[in-house]
Amino acid sequence: MESSSIQLTQAQPSGDPSDIQRLPLVRRRTGLGRSTIYRLMSNGNFPRAVQLTPRAVGWPKAVIDAWLEARPKTAH
Repeated sequence: MESSSIQLTQAQPSGDPSDIQRLPLVRRRTGLGRSTIYRLMSNGNFPRAVQLTPRAVGWPKAVIDAWLEARPKTAH
């Protein structure tokens, strides 16, 4: 029997539309540029965007949070 918890996948948005983050916010949160984000996506090193409309994509907040947590921490 499968567990009742649902894991959020990279291409599965949560039920709340306010949890979707568009590119400008993802850029600010990650510190990465647009081309770097898309290059990392194509290499499989960044979460895939979710298609919102024919011309708009976004990322579920939980997926970006998890990606940021998995990044190596640097000492300053």
